[in-house]
Amino acid sequence: MSIEKKARLEELYCEKVRSSLMKKLNIKNVLAVPKLNKIVLNVGVKEAISDSKVIQSVEKTLTRIAGQKPVRTKAKRSIAGFKLREGMPIGVMVTLRARRMYEFLDVLLNVAIPKIRDFQGVTVKFDGRGNYNLGIKEWIIFPEVDYDVSSKIYGLNVSIHTTSNKNEFAKVLLEEFGMPFKKKA
Repeated sequence: MSIEKKARLEELYCEKVRSSLMKKLNIKNVLAVPKLNKIVLNVGVKEAISDSKVIQSVEKTLTRIAGQKPVRTKAKRSIAGFKLREGMPIGVMVTLRARRMYEFLDVLLNVAIPKIRDFQGVTVKFDGRGNYNLGIKEWIIFPEVDYDVSSKIYGLNVSIHTTSNKNEFAKVLLEEFGMPFKKKA
């Protein structure tokens, strides 16, 4: 029986980040320290309405990025102006937890984000409940994407869910992991 090794950022959280957050946020209980809960990746594919093969290529690419198979999202209602019928696939999403979540965050922070042209930092977009949303305009910043094979470049929405209910606590958590937020001018 083999013991699975923890992801690099998971080890970092257990060894350094948790104790650092306890001091910075003045938290006494270890279980009250904010941590990552899940990361959701979402790609909307409007071309899937007219061509069903497009969603298959997007699915393959998102599988390479995330390390697990995504699910197709379907239209909830029909919209005649967009030639959209209820139940048609219009995107793909994947939810990452545990080891895969930390591995994806490691690639995002240390490989993908530094490849963004004219990068000034990511904006502070929290939802009021301690969750962070990041919109990526071009998914070719990930090393897993082979842009010779992909016919079109898509955007990607990354939603990072934390156990914290406060935006300030979640921001400090992500800063400890190395999230490059924009500096206030």
